[in-house]
Amino acid sequence: MILTLTLVTIVGLLLLGTPLIIAMASGVAVYATLGGSWMLQYPQQVTDGMSSFVLLAMPLFILAGVVMNAGGVAERVFAFARAIFGSLPGGLAQVDVSTSLFFGGMVGTSVADLAGTGSTLIPQMKKHGYPGPYAAAVTASSSGIGPLIPPSSPMILYAAATGTSLGALFLAGIVPGIILTVVLMVVVAVQARRNGWGEKIPFSWREVWRTFRGAILAFGVPLLVVLGLTMGVFTPTESGAFAVVYAIVVSAVVFRSLGPRRLYRCLVEAAVLTGEVMLIVGVSVALGAVLAMAGLPKALTEFATHIVPGDAQLGYVLILTVVAILAGMLFDPLIPVIMPVMLPTMLAVGIDPVYFGVIIVLTVIIGQVSPPVAMSLVVAAKIARVDAWRVLRANTPFLVATVGVLLLVIFVPALATWLPTTLGE
Repeated sequence: MILTLTLVTIVGLLLLGTPLIIAMASGVAVYATLGGSWMLQYPQQVTDGMSSFVLLAMPLFILAGVVMNAGGVAERVFAFARAIFGSLPGGLAQVDVSTSLFFGGMVGTSVADLAGTGSTLIPQMKKHGYPGPYAAAVTASSSGIGPLIPPSSPMILYAAATGTSLGALFLAGIVPGIILTVVLMVVVAVQARRNGWGEKIPFSWREVWRTFRGAILAFGVPLLVVLGLTMGVFTPTESGAFAVVYAIVVSAVVFRSLGPRRLYRCLVEAAVLTGEVMLIVGVSVALGAVLAMAGLPKALTEFATHIVPGDAQLGYVLILTVVAILAGMLFDPLIPVIMPVMLPTMLAVGIDPVYFGVIIVLTVIIGQVSPPVAMSLVVAAKIARVDAWRVLRANTPFLVATVGVLLLVIFVPALATWLPTTLGE
């Protein structure tokens, strides 16, 4: 009964448009009040949730992404992607998707990718004849590529919640991220040919080489992270520090687009973003602890055991995935809330945590473009200045394609585990 009231409180406040952190904190307060538990444990859980060593990488990668964005990296990456993919059916929409592959790996979060690329690409797409809702939908869905490409904020949260190797998680997301990119580009090509949207941009090797020379240093952050981790040069947290130094040197010294005042604004913006994210993470951990104390993990395990015949691990994965998708429609970030509930079941049935980490990140991506919260769709709709429900309808083919990639990863685990296993992570 108390658990039901807690969940009703959270969902009801979210549906009323209450900020996520207030809704989650209210749910914790309801459980603490009605359950008669010791109140002081919850502030301790909030601070403990923010004290994980792995989370030290979060503010560093956020700062690196903010610096790269302010340093004009998005424009250089956009020009390179336009030179390569602009000649494909769909023109600028293809550039939108491919830019998210390149730029998202530097920023690591969907909303940051939207802020970096959406403000440039959505107006350009509308100018070239794409409907506003479609331009917003392409940008919102393609921004989900970023969390799969290192450095990835959701993977940092997952590593902190489960104790999984962050280096292995970073590597595990690369192949699914590339597959998602290809699938979304195919969807764009089919829709562009069917509706006659966009114009092809002439392909030129000279332009590819020119824009590549301008963008090559911009690709250093993901390469630095991946190579450094696989070669054992530094830990994930140290890689974040290297990424910050690299971003500042490239933007300030090489590109000469980052002066002292802009760097100061970057530091302030990164501090504010880090504070927002870490506070939500802390409250999410407290909410996850509440759900665990209420017996939800045990109930989930018993429910799955009754449905899944024998030791069919795939059945457990499918059930946990459905639960994560439903929760992801409400919670963002999802991982600190859901993993304390799912972790006991995952460990009990022997699911590979690296493989399941990629699945959870894909459910996060799906949740960010699914109502009622649909954070990525809302942000893209604001940039495009169109109604969010029209963007939701235009996004349906991309949502179906993303779910298809999720199912492919579920049924073919090697897509997630091959790279980290091969490189010894």
